Amino acid sequence: MGGKKDEMHAALLHAPRDLRYKQVPIPSPRPDEVLVRIAMNGLCGSDIHFYREGRLGPFKVTSPYIPGHEACGVVVREAAQPGGPREGQRVAIEPGIPCRRCALCKSGRYNLCKDVVFMSAPPINGTFCEFVAVSADFAHSLPDSVDDESGAFVEPLSVGVQACTRGGLRAAGTVAVIGAGPIGLVTMIIARAFGAAAVYLVDLLASRLALGAALGATATIDAAASDPVERIAELTGGQGVDYVFDASGSSAACASAPALAARGGSVTIVGWPEQSVFPYPVESIIEKELDIHGTNRYCNAFPRAISLLAGGGIDVHPLISHHFDLGKVTDAFAFAADNPAQTIKVMVRTAQALGR
Repeated sequence: MGGKKDEMHAALLHAPRDLRYKQVPIPSPRPDEVLVRIAMNGLCGSDIHFYREGRLGPFKVTSPYIPGHEACGVVVREAAQPGGPREGQRVAIEPGIPCRRCALCKSGRYNLCKDVVFMSAPPINGTFCEFVAVSADFAHSLPDSVDDESGAFVEPLSVGVQACTRGGLRAAGTVAVIGAGPIGLVTMIIARAFGAAAVYLVDLLASRLALGAALGATATIDAAASDPVERIAELTGGQGVDYVFDASGSSAACASAPALAARGGSVTIVGWPEQSVFPYPVESIIEKELDIHGTNRYCNAFPRAISLLAGGGIDVHPLISHHFDLGKVTDAFAFAADNPAQTIKVMVRTAQALGR
């Protein structure tokens, strides 16, 4: 396992832009946990935010911790308690572990559990390492038809599944997605898989709009060159779209979402705007009788995302822009942080890169 047999390689974030590749103890799984050898990690925007700023929302880097939560791997030690994945089984890791006892957990909305423990939210360690211990029932088995890159994409795909579920997306509906970053693009892909008749993609970057067009967007809208509200009206015969998803991370873009919606439509806020409080067009929401939804990570979405991948309904490989080995993880973070316009999804290989 590299060095001492009870140690592993890991990336530890000490402070903003202070990510170190070093050896740490291999975690010891509890009776209800499996030990997973990580094969592949996706680099999330939240990881980059912690890397650049040292904080995100209420979470702050106060001591070294391992980032990362978009991961898949192989079970190398089964849980002592029965019923989990077996040794040798490939799994996708669902990183938000709830209490399983509160009313929200028991109702199925476990993502809202106030005691949820989320891997990679400091000080909780994440997956940019060789091995992780994770609750057996949150290690989802992957079929052979889902490769490691797709397995590491299950987590962001689940965000898209949750968004479309929360928005109540029905087949043959029309959709606008604001923001063509990784989450906006996966939301667009999932909306298509849910049966959307048309999906319009809004962004400021031509390269991301071009990728969106290649991935199946009905039309793309460059918000720097034209007014998205006017363009959506043109494309929909003045009606607007049935469902709007904001994945922009921009308060101004988020505030524009109701104007894109048809009367009686819905708006689902997926991205976290850079401002926690900002003006919002309440009169338009009332006059159009719009439904406004927040969405927080995912619940019961991993099996659905895996099924979509296994069935060939979606292909995430075009979203992967760069590859790094775990030994170069500090380079991966620095590159993604300094070149946002050039990156969509950065993948970091672990087991393969280390010759295991």
